[in-house]
Amino acid sequence: MIVDFGPGAEFISDGLAHTGRFKALYFKEETAISAITTENYTGNTLAGETFPADSMIYGIFTSVTLTSGACIAYRI
Repeated sequence: MIVDFGPGAEFISDGLAHTGRFKALYFKEETAISAITTENYTGNTLAGETFPADSMIYGIFTSVTLTSGACIAYRI
């Protein structure tokens, strides 16, 4: 039996820019975003926002930089 887990994910816990194509960001602990690039969001930026532990946002994200905390970025 072969199990396909899809394109995988990237664990982010530092302040470096992480690039790729991500469909969801899961925040495993309280996490602040310092910079983020999206393809399908309008309105105000998510940069500077803090997300509570055990929360998730969906979209098409191409770059994520954290101020603090940690997240799992699920690849498209």
